[in-house]
Amino acid sequence: MKFQVSSTKLLQQMQALSRIIAAKNSLQILESVLFDINGSNLTLTASDGETTIRTQLEIEGQGAGKVAFDAKRLLDTLKEFPEQPLTFDINDQNFSLNIASSNGNYSFVGVNGAEYPEMIQSLENAHEFVITAETLLSALNKTVFCTADDELRPVMNGVFFDLATDKVTLVATDAHRLVRYINVTAHTEEPANFILPKKPANLLRNVLAKEQEDVHISFTDKNVCFMFGKTIIVCRQIEGRFPNYNAVIPQNNQNKIVVDRQTILNAAKRVAVFANPGTGLIKLALNANQINISAQDIDFSTSAEETIECNYDGSPMNIGFKAPFLIEILAAVQSNEVVIELADPSKAGLILPFENEENEDIVMLLMPMLLND
Repeated sequence: MKFQVSSTKLLQQMQALSRIIAAKNSLQILESVLFDINGSNLTLTASDGETTIRTQLEIEGQGAGKVAFDAKRLLDTLKEFPEQPLTFDINDQNFSLNIASSNGNYSFVGVNGAEYPEMIQSLENAHEFVITAETLLSALNKTVFCTADDELRPVMNGVFFDLATDKVTLVATDAHRLVRYINVTAHTEEPANFILPKKPANLLRNVLAKEQEDVHISFTDKNVCFMFGKTIIVCRQIEGRFPNYNAVIPQNNQNKIVVDRQTILNAAKRVAVFANPGTGLIKLALNANQINISAQDIDFSTSAEETIECNYDGSPMNIGFKAPFLIEILAAVQSNEVVIELADPSKAGLILPFENEENEDIVMLLMPMLLND
């Protein structure tokens, strides 16, 4: 087998595929990327046993066959090439590879591609729906950061897709934070749901950033398949019942703040530097259209405070939040101004964009921390 391919195009595909390869694999061959060569078409496959990604690339070649090459060695080699055609010459018998560039030759040995685990080809009796790449990317960007790493509650380790006939809802929570994202441009013929694990969700974010085409999603009670352009991603979904997310979102919060998002975000970042590293606690003192943001670390005698202007409709209140969580939520909101709704210092606060994007509705919830004073 022999083919010629652009170094840059192959590198781009390898970088996308390499994100799925785990540091430690149950099968050694999963540390490799599968090359399936068929004339002028090259199909690349990578997997960690739970999630598989497959994409295609046009080449100038001859012959047909499958061979797997160590992903790290190949990727490290491709990173150092400027844009140029590379010639891959593969021995059909021992699967040795020679890469010829304009200045040199690089040789190593691959593995018989027939040993690579087969990808699921089709999902029988699957639910299906279509969503634009832009919408799915936006939804994942605003939810994935709230997923948990909880061995005892695995359903929280992914993004919950709650699908209805008139909208698509994505939810993520780690029990301290929750994000509910609704988009009314996508829908299904009948209600259904699934939980997408964090790893394939992050993989989708990276791949979709360069995509313009619609994403065709199909899923059963065990697997989920995403198809767009020349790429297919199949993963095993998280099984279990996701918490009733609507029940934990507080209603009728009488204390409301409207504040410039960038102003409060920057102030929180500066003050958080002086917070206790163990708790990350920062305090918000609300009074007369002002927010006083403060933090201290008694052990090292450090403290900081800032006062920023806002539009506050409510009674004076002191409330504490974990700084990294508050900063992440504020960074995920895209509106110039944010609305913070509070009931009292012991109940969850809601952080909302002052103006939602078209066809979107986003609610972000953050649990408070106990204040000593």
